[in-house]
Amino acid sequence: MHKFNALAFALVPAVGLLCGAASTASAAPVKIGVLETLSGPQASSGQAYRAAVRYAIDQINAAGGWNGEPVQLMEYDNQGGPAGAADKLKAAAADGVQLIVQGASSAIGGQITEDIRKYNLRNPGKEMVYLNVGAEALELTGEKCNFHHFRFGGDPQVRTKALVSAMKQANALGTKVYSINQNYSWGQDMEKAIADNAAAGGYQVVEKTLHDVNKVQDFAPYVAKIAASKADSVLTGNWSNDLLLLMKASKSAGLKARFGTVYLDQPGNLANAGDLAVGHFVVQTFNPEAGGAEGERFVNDYKAKTGHAPVFIEPQTVFGMAMVADALKRTKPEGGALNVNAFAKALEATTIKTPMGDMSMRAADHQAQLPMVVSTVTKDAKFKVDDTDMGFKPVKRFSAQEASTPAQASCAMKRPG
Repeated sequence: MHKFNALAFALVPAVGLLCGAASTASAAPVKIGVLETLSGPQASSGQAYRAAVRYAIDQINAAGGWNGEPVQLMEYDNQGGPAGAADKLKAAAADGVQLIVQGASSAIGGQITEDIRKYNLRNPGKEMVYLNVGAEALELTGEKCNFHHFRFGGDPQVRTKALVSAMKQANALGTKVYSINQNYSWGQDMEKAIADNAAAGGYQVVEKTLHDVNKVQDFAPYVAKIAASKADSVLTGNWSNDLLLLMKASKSAGLKARFGTVYLDQPGNLANAGDLAVGHFVVQTFNPEAGGAEGERFVNDYKAKTGHAPVFIEPQTVFGMAMVADALKRTKPEGGALNVNAFAKALEATTIKTPMGDMSMRAADHQAQLPMVVSTVTKDAKFKVDDTDMGFKPVKRFSAQEASTPAQASCAMKRPG
């Protein structure tokens, strides 16, 4: 097990990565491709993933790279859709990219994991791995699970279990819940998870709504429905513009219901909601206040390197890439190059220490086992966000073991050889 240290990136000491001058001369560099939504309405999320990956790759290279060569980072704009992702994945394969990183949108993640599965079947010896840093639909570690896919974020059941538990303990959940989510795999899974956790949370789902993804320009009608339902709380997995605009409409209407969210820490949400956000909840993979001294060091280093504090999905991406760095360090070159299957076997046995606690990879379905923290918006939070006087104060921390839910029976992973 290795300890996460943002300042020195101790996960990847140069001595463990360099393999001597003789092998360096003919070394083939590891190529990592970010295949993200870098333009269009979802670009803010894609750009956040890119910033976190750049930070992590810079740390790896500062520590010596792999096999004496800097890791090469290549970037591809999937233009916010599965079709664009399919095209750019072909370009990445042609460029010799071995590791693909993506997180914004489970619909795109579903396309990538299936395309990589088929590509690897056709190209033995030239395999690619999908490093999923944020696409959290259940199918990706369920019926679509495969040996060359690894997820470093949570999933709807993990997120909702923690969120409901913490809100109930804080007497903030109430007995009537409104469920509103985006109408695709992730949102549908969130809707099911909200219903599945009703008994444990002691609430009734009074109404549920699925809406188009990133196409709704005015959420006022939805907010009116929430108000009419007399729900005590709103549970939602919405992200990107769909959460930004939902917060904006809630502020305009003066909606009194409390929100329990997955992505309220996305930049812009608190600014859009204003004081109405006070008392809302978010389930996070990192909270700097909960992370103590190590968390604060990470925040300061990330801010010094990128110009902003790590927020939203950036911490889980950095921690996931730290697991990748650790696995690379333990994968010896074969013929001066990376054997992707050997790297994948190393990655599925990786455990690291992060500021939030131990994080490991479950070999059964390649779902990271990671700590969670539920936070609430307050004005006395230590770290303020969005240039407001508000921030996220930890309410309840969950170890990776406490946050975990069982591997899905639908995952029947086939391994090489």
